[in-house]
Amino acid sequence: MLLTISTTLSPATDLGFLLHKHPDRVQVFEQAFGTAHVFYPDADEDRCTVALLLDVDPIRLVRTRGKNTPDFSLGQYVNDRSYAASSLLASAMAAVFRTAMRGRCEARPELPGRPMPLEITLPALPCRGGAAAAERYFAPLGWDVRAVPVPLDPGFAEWGDSRYVTLTLTGELRLADALNQLYVLLPVLDDSKHYWLAPDEVDKLIRAGEGWLAAHPERDSITRRYLANRRALVRAALGRLADADDSPEDELYREQLEEERPESASVPLAERRVQAVLDVLRDERAPRVIDLGCGSGTLVARLKDDPYFERIHGTDVSDRAIAIATRRAAAGDARVEVFQGALTYADERFRGHDAAVLMEVVEHIDPPRLPAVEKVVFGDARPRVVLVTTPNVEHNVRYEGLAPGAMRHPDHRFEWTRAEFAAWAERVAAAHGYQVRYVPVGDDDAEVGAPTQMGVFTLREAV
Repeated sequence: MLLTISTTLSPATDLGFLLHKHPDRVQVFEQAFGTAHVFYPDADEDRCTVALLLDVDPIRLVRTRGKNTPDFSLGQYVNDRSYAASSLLASAMAAVFRTAMRGRCEARPELPGRPMPLEITLPALPCRGGAAAAERYFAPLGWDVRAVPVPLDPGFAEWGDSRYVTLTLTGELRLADALNQLYVLLPVLDDSKHYWLAPDEVDKLIRAGEGWLAAHPERDSITRRYLANRRALVRAALGRLADADDSPEDELYREQLEEERPESASVPLAERRVQAVLDVLRDERAPRVIDLGCGSGTLVARLKDDPYFERIHGTDVSDRAIAIATRRAAAGDARVEVFQGALTYADERFRGHDAAVLMEVVEHIDPPRLPAVEKVVFGDARPRVVLVTTPNVEHNVRYEGLAPGAMRHPDHRFEWTRAEFAAWAERVAAAHGYQVRYVPVGDDDAEVGAPTQMGVFTLREAV
């Protein structure tokens, strides 16, 4: 099976730096199921093409046989796995292009963050749902999609098309984003995996889908197919994606909760967290609110829908998040303003609010930078009320799809126990003249506590 990636970025040979594969050499990588070859059919200043050719060994593949492999004896050896792009190719990509997928390039550290013109070709891609499925999954990511059905036999047009397409994607994206999208969507389009699905598949999906999957209009379908409809894994993944997107809107997630839990069961955690924040803001009589680290604007939109709140500001360091939040919440309402800003620097726009909210923000900050954030929020902005929510790492053992020791999101720098959160909160409160109380969010487990912990800081001088 073959994958080619081309770019016309000048100089185009920078592609070799990004992939950590020299254009002048053919490299060979042994896999559990065959051999991966990396070479460059074209490599000059104007155009560079890298090819990943995977030579599958049917004998070795049988030894990695998954539950979706045909269970009749001949089918273990006679199949399309040697020729059609699938999860085998995705696995080879993860092994061969691992550093590029993580967006790292020590030789040229400025390269991974730059979008570049790309053309990706897969000559034979199994595509359940046909060309329309390829369009549905790739187009929302910014690709121009050309999916041409492969006929069963060119000499017999009446036989119709096969389930394969020749897929060509063109667009301007970061290479790391393109590789991670392929890693997820190749097995999704094939709708099959060659290996057994372990709980850490959820972690792989969340990691590879960071920055694009949570907001994808086909998120539910992608998640179901990637996880082979394993209900517990799908439910865990969708819950974490809802957290990552700051959005409780997930029909499949709600349907599965209704099927598997009693009618009195709770709504998704993301929704309960937003509601808990709104309740505390009302209890504290705080109609002027700033959401620090507002992401895509979920909380800002909910504040906007409530006439009680008179002044609603949101800020985030990501310009993409600000663009989404502006479209989602800020248009047409004079009470709402969304702007770009960094929490590590004092900003006069952070001042003048009754309350500041850091909802699932602090765990995304490197620990050495937390003191700067504390000084900005509690020292300079100094609202009467500060709400901080963060995951309770003790509760992670209750997530079936979360591998032992793993965190809930690949961008988390840490996750605190209840004692660690309390120690941080008490220190910050004492240093800046606040007092703090704690509110559990979500089902409060007798052994490990609630999944989310909230600290409500109030100025002592205002009490």
